[in-house]
Amino acid sequence: MQKTQYNFDKIIDRTGTNCVKWDLRSLYFKNPNLLPLWVADMDFETPDFIIESLRDRLNHPVMGYSFRPKEFNRSFQEWALKKYNWDIKPDWISFSPGVVSAVSIAVMGFTEPRDEILVQPPVYFPFFKSILCLKRKLKYNPHKEIDGRLCFDFDNLEESISSKTKMLVLCNPHNPGGSAWTPEELGKLAEICSKHDIFVVSDEIHADLVFEPAVHTPFMEAAGDHALKTITCMAASKSFNLAGLSTSLVVIPDAKIKEKFEDLMQTLHISGGNLFGAIATMTAYSKGWDWMQQLLVYLKSNRDYLVDFVNSELPGIRILVPEATYLAWMDFSSLSMDQDELNRWMTQDVGVGLNSGTMFGPGGDGLMRINFACPRKQLEVALQGLKAALEKL
Repeated sequence: MQKTQYNFDKIIDRTGTNCVKWDLRSLYFKNPNLLPLWVADMDFETPDFIIESLRDRLNHPVMGYSFRPKEFNRSFQEWALKKYNWDIKPDWISFSPGVVSAVSIAVMGFTEPRDEILVQPPVYFPFFKSILCLKRKLKYNPHKEIDGRLCFDFDNLEESISSKTKMLVLCNPHNPGGSAWTPEELGKLAEICSKHDIFVVSDEIHADLVFEPAVHTPFMEAAGDHALKTITCMAASKSFNLAGLSTSLVVIPDAKIKEKFEDLMQTLHISGGNLFGAIATMTAYSKGWDWMQQLLVYLKSNRDYLVDFVNSELPGIRILVPEATYLAWMDFSSLSMDQDELNRWMTQDVGVGLNSGTMFGPGGDGLMRINFACPRKQLEVALQGLKAALEKL
């Protein structure tokens, strides 16, 4: 049977769909006509087999209360084994409406007000709010750049830990730097956290989006025999463009931790989930292998085009080559602009919407995050605009 060939070059008009990336350009950038390469969703069609599964469900006229069937957990269990060689049990799997929701639940359930929680900036910025809004103390263990790659700073980590440090929120793979952490890196991190009895919450939402020869290693696997309290947050949302369906999975092997996590979910009345999110997630994991393989080829090609263009056509601009994710970390510090000036230049003179580096915490000054999960033509337009604007400086 011939495999379906998917068209990632197709331009999709997302305007007028209440799309954050496209329809909020005026609000966030004061430029309704710029090309938005910021929000971390893809400008590709959601796979047809997922759309068909949702349409099939719409043939039934009642959208009442529903529950997730056993296939929900089983589909992810089978995907994890095939994709990451990660052997988990279905009863380890819980639900959350989102990865950030799961992080916030973990902060609520397994730390106390004024406890210290470590994050490793530059890093996905909603982590900060999950911690600060719950009256915990945010503590930084910044990454360091080595040979064009963001790496853990283990010496700083050891120095940063105090008797009040109770949790670390990990981004694996890393957003915005694109590092796919190795088993050795994660094992060393697990050793330190185990020694200091630190609970680890691992955001692994980008796990599917890793480019060969790199591989995704679940933190829980790398931790091995280390005595650790940990949960792993996953989703099909980045991988299959399903972010609007608010459906994530949380892997919790410890029965007591899982019970407490789910009790809090029920207390907040958010454990029921989304009828269509469950269907889409099950379909993605059960039918999405070929689509994912083709997506990775296209994304890798876009990544290589982006990196080659920056290195050959944009003098003074640096880019870290992402091993994972469809996001890249670009360094504009050679332009000697402060961040506000850089943001204005990007949105008004270049005509492209990127994420400001300072959003990601310490280490973000002079940098910006670009999303290259778009048709190649859009990426070309953005980079040509950047080149033209640079030549005018």
